[in-house]
Amino acid sequence: MTEKTEAYEVIVVGGGAAGLSAALVLGRARRRTLVVDAGEPRNAPAAHMQGYLSRDGMSPAEFLAVGREEIARYGVELVRDRAVDVTRGEGFAVRLAGGTPSGGGRTVRARQLVVATGLKDELPRVPGIAERFGRDVLHCPYCHGWEVRDQAFGVLASTPMSVHQALMVSQWSKDVTLFLHTVAETEPTDEDLRRLAAAGVRVVPGEVAGLVVEDDRLTGVRLRDGQVYDREVVFVAPRAVPRTDLLARLGAEMSETPFGTYPVVDGRGLTTVPGLWAAGNASGFAEQVVNAASRGYRAGAAINGELLMADLDRAVAAEAAHADGAAVRM
Repeated sequence: MTEKTEAYEVIVVGGGAAGLSAALVLGRARRRTLVVDAGEPRNAPAAHMQGYLSRDGMSPAEFLAVGREEIARYGVELVRDRAVDVTRGEGFAVRLAGGTPSGGGRTVRARQLVVATGLKDELPRVPGIAERFGRDVLHCPYCHGWEVRDQAFGVLASTPMSVHQALMVSQWSKDVTLFLHTVAETEPTDEDLRRLAAAGVRVVPGEVAGLVVEDDRLTGVRLRDGQVYDREVVFVAPRAVPRTDLLARLGAEMSETPFGTYPVVDGRGLTTVPGLWAAGNASGFAEQVVNAASRGYRAGAAINGELLMADLDRAVAAEAAHADGAAVRM
């Protein structure tokens, strides 16, 4: 028995800023579009998002709720599900989990596929870091710096970029301490030390054992030797893990970066596989919400153009074949 599949013009996998933005453009262009949303937004731990003009301070949950309402106005369908497999033939066939561990849900098909599955943050395994992430353990000064300005900052060295992070956050506080922790490659160079001194950043060697929390508030950083440094905020650089399995499965060319492996895309978001697009953090590390929405918009507009031209070319070819057939019969 052949399994029944549902056909769309475009499937968007991922219901964050990039995916919803692409779907909004496609819906307004009258394209039958499906958004598959697993419901795992990267910024879920944050109470607010900043730096998005007209949406500054809005909660991520509210932002997504408004986005879902907007795409629904234009007939875009959204399903809460997970894409567990994808194949390419005449278009793309996406297998949904359907709420079963075996991934035995329905299959949906489309001419074009947008992967906007984002990434997840892997935090250093220091007690207290994961529990307070998005509250007083932060990663991006542009996202959160204003809200914690002039407080006592700590920076937990966990990557080669940690010195850079400490220098950056000194723009928002003049009381910054860089904890070198245990990662050898974070050892500052002489040039790093000169810059840190110029920025007024104190450097503390030794392994961090955990955070000190009192009355549900971060108050300090404890080293393995027992010494405690009073801090109100800790910045950390998570390891980015891109959710790009579907792209790799379809044979998209990938590129290694210091922040993970991402697909090679053109300026519109098209991968090296025809009809396969990547947007938001599935296409690069530094796509904050406003950037991700822009990427989604660009991909949506480009996809509509691709579909339009393909349909017109097909119509021209059919008309030419009809004319040739009529001439033979004469």
